[in-house]
Amino acid sequence: MTIYIRKHKIFPEEFPESWASDWGEDEFGLWMAFTYKGVRQAFRWCEPGTFLMGSPSNELERYVNELQHQVTLTKGFWIADTAVTQALWQVIMDDNPSRFNGDENPVENVSWEDAQAFITKMNGMKAELKLCLPTEAQWEYACRAGTTTPFSWGEQIDSSLVNFDGNYPYNNGRKSEYREKTVAVKALPCNDWGLYQMHGNVWEWCQDWYGDYPSQAVIDPQGPETGASRVLRGGSWFHDGRGCRSASRYRDPSYRNLVGCRLARGH
Repeated sequence: MTIYIRKHKIFPEEFPESWASDWGEDEFGLWMAFTYKGVRQAFRWCEPGTFLMGSPSNELERYVNELQHQVTLTKGFWIADTAVTQALWQVIMDDNPSRFNGDENPVENVSWEDAQAFITKMNGMKAELKLCLPTEAQWEYACRAGTTTPFSWGEQIDSSLVNFDGNYPYNNGRKSEYREKTVAVKALPCNDWGLYQMHGNVWEWCQDWYGDYPSQAVIDPQGPETGASRVLRGGSWFHDGRGCRSASRYRDPSYRNLVGCRLARGH
């Protein structure tokens, strides 16, 4: 078996940073983590790059809102290796809105405004963290981890890789387990950049307003200036395989227990 080893070509200006409780480099690249009241959150370095965002016109079961276009991210960024856990949410916010309780499960049942309040409180405690939600482009870049296939795993998934409704697989794939709930954020394998469960488990908020994609190449997109709802990415435990693809995008849902968030740093 070949072991994947990621080698960065562009490095962060500062590493480690003063806030980091631990840091290092492994087969997935550079990482830094903070620890607050015993709860740890790690971040992975994503170097600048160019990729095709959205899905090609021949991708099976694609949605019409996935117009493929070239995106260049001129600045590297750090993104959390997992969705925010209930343990981290509780230690910061002193509450837990989640339906499926478990310290290492993702916090869910959170609105975009809830996520912003959480981030504001954390930055107020330690401004050097510079926390935010990822832009939609950053999210997909990190999810794909250099791949161009429907999933970071390739052309197909099952429930050993993704927590989704395995009764409804992608593209006539074989049926697999439907857990009917969230699972711990590191219960399933990570992608080639060391990021866990960007497919399935909970939808994740992005910073952007939801809107149509541009038809031309763009640099460091931030999404529309205004909108009616924010972007959600990744699919969830409740959704089919189609909704968990790298290119799949959604807007503010009515079922909040499907929704969590993932932290990023500065953009």
